[in-house]
Amino acid sequence: MNSTTMNSTPAIRISALRKSFHSTEVLSGIDLEVAQGEVVCILGPSGSGKSTLLRCINHLEKPSGGRIEVDGELFAYRQETHGLRELTDKQICERRKEVGMVFQRFNLFPHLTVEENICLSPIKVLGISATTAKADAIRLLKRVGLEKKSHYYPEQLSGGQQQRVAIARALAMRPKVMLFDEPTSALDPELVGEVLAVMKDLADEGNMSMVIVTHEMQFAKEVADRVIFIDGGVIVEQGAPDEVLVNPREDRTKSFLSRVLKN
Repeated sequence: MNSTTMNSTPAIRISALRKSFHSTEVLSGIDLEVAQGEVVCILGPSGSGKSTLLRCINHLEKPSGGRIEVDGELFAYRQETHGLRELTDKQICERRKEVGMVFQRFNLFPHLTVEENICLSPIKVLGISATTAKADAIRLLKRVGLEKKSHYYPEQLSGGQQQRVAIARALAMRPKVMLFDEPTSALDPELVGEVLAVMKDLADEGNMSMVIVTHEMQFAKEVADRVIFIDGGVIVEQGAPDEVLVNPREDRTKSFLSRVLKN
């Protein structure tokens, strides 16, 4: 577990965030700050708004209200006299470079090798030279324990290996923040550990702000600086892992943990 820099500009600041799908409100006024270098794990039952919160942070879902700032700057909007104006798609894509995201599904390009998957966006989006991108890819593959798989295609890899490539691909964009949306939920149980180990190593380095939606309780206890429990679109409880996971205050948190830990 790392030490966070609490006095600097927050890596993420969310204020009064709301999100509705038609008449159903999924997020009901979320206020949240993530410090530079802080690792935050988000827990909650299915349908509680966890993944929607992550997708709003990088504007894969358009918020219905509120503000999101990344590294002190509004994300996907600019402030005007009469309120917020949404940026153009091109401008949003430019900002999205700063926020890496790893999904439940790996979304690797099947016709590209592992190395090519990792190099594609840095070359096309960041304008990095092919030589530099390749060197970065090799370094990142070594970091996730797959340096010998650089010329393999995704179908030649296990699910756990594909997810580790997806993490390396996100890191290749040199993001300020990393978001993980239940990155082990699509994996067979025996493959979960290898992905969590890579994420734990990343967290232990202490220089990457990470927001992780997960159902892996032991992982959250070991890795998180802070655990947040969301239910019904609101933050019910948050605090240090030992507080929330071992001695929760709220009845809704206690009920959720009793069901999850029983399984």
